[in-house]
Amino acid sequence: MEVKYLDMAGAAFDFAAPPVKFKRCDTGLISDTFFIECGEGRPGYILQKINTEIFPEPHKLMSNIKGVCSHIAKKVEAAGGDPLREVRTVISTKDGEDYFVDPDGCYWRAFLEISNVKSYDYPETPELFYKSAVAFGKFARHLADYPAETLYETIPDFHNSVSRMEQFKKAVSEDKLGRAAEMKEEIEFALSKEPLCSFIQKGLSDGRFRLCVTHNDTKINNVLMDKTTGDGVCIIDLDIVMPGSILYDFGDAIRFGASTALEDETDLSKVALDLSMFETFTEGFVGELSDSITNDEILGLPMGAYLMTLETGIRFLGDYLNGDVYYHTRYPGHNRDRARNQLALLHDMDKKMEDMQNIVKKFIRT
Repeated sequence: MEVKYLDMAGAAFDFAAPPVKFKRCDTGLISDTFFIECGEGRPGYILQKINTEIFPEPHKLMSNIKGVCSHIAKKVEAAGGDPLREVRTVISTKDGEDYFVDPDGCYWRAFLEISNVKSYDYPETPELFYKSAVAFGKFARHLADYPAETLYETIPDFHNSVSRMEQFKKAVSEDKLGRAAEMKEEIEFALSKEPLCSFIQKGLSDGRFRLCVTHNDTKINNVLMDKTTGDGVCIIDLDIVMPGSILYDFGDAIRFGASTALEDETDLSKVALDLSMFETFTEGFVGELSDSITNDEILGLPMGAYLMTLETGIRFLGDYLNGDVYYHTRYPGHNRDRARNQLALLHDMDKKMEDMQNIVKKFIRT
């Protein structure tokens, strides 16, 4: 499908040379993304048309990204690393702006492409999951001294489990498509967890947990891995970098990567928490954070995993009740299957919570 003003947008940015080829990236679900070639021997770039339905204030989005990327780049350079490779580089327009606005009022942005890297949709081995943990831990460590309160909330209350539960209860009460009856058991189970939803918010308010910069989408496919060494090189997809708790990022990574099945697996007997993978990620993540994580936060990590799983489950289920209006679905009932999957994982976490707590205690600072 032709994208309007693509050539105009490509000409607006301060690339090393004019674009000679545009190649659409078909994996993204939020923004229109294109790989840009500017001729042999020239660096490549990534050009994106920002989805303003999800991000209605692109200037705030880009302010967050530019701020955290500049901060990380200074840390990388001070450590003798390569900031052009280890952090996203925002490419300015020829007018010196962080984005270009086309005649229809659509916003575009560009990044330097990083070469000799690949991403994985799923942690295929424990070693790969460990390396992703190190990469996310390093990202958090680099931003530990960033003033998180200065960041915009591009999606307010994104990982606020209390708010997410209220949204879910609203979807249940409205039952717009009459689907609640078929999901009665799942709804009752999810609602029974409401008293736990305030765990992280209370920790933030009483000071047990620090307000810090969080990525908020720590799936392994947001780590670019070096094709030669296999090490994590750069964290990408920074659209929802916001103030939050380190428990968010740990928890979302565990929810996705330490599950024994993909999040839309319909055979629920295959869905469980792999405690070995849980420990592998904990070791890499906490080890890289060093003094940038407190003992209270380490002890809270299992509940971070629990609440991110609950939150994802009720978001899928709420969207199913609302008529599948938020998440992209591949077939009718996809959100129903995703919700059942996440709640099955939560059931297994109920059984393994003590095991998770014993694992994280190994990493307490003495």
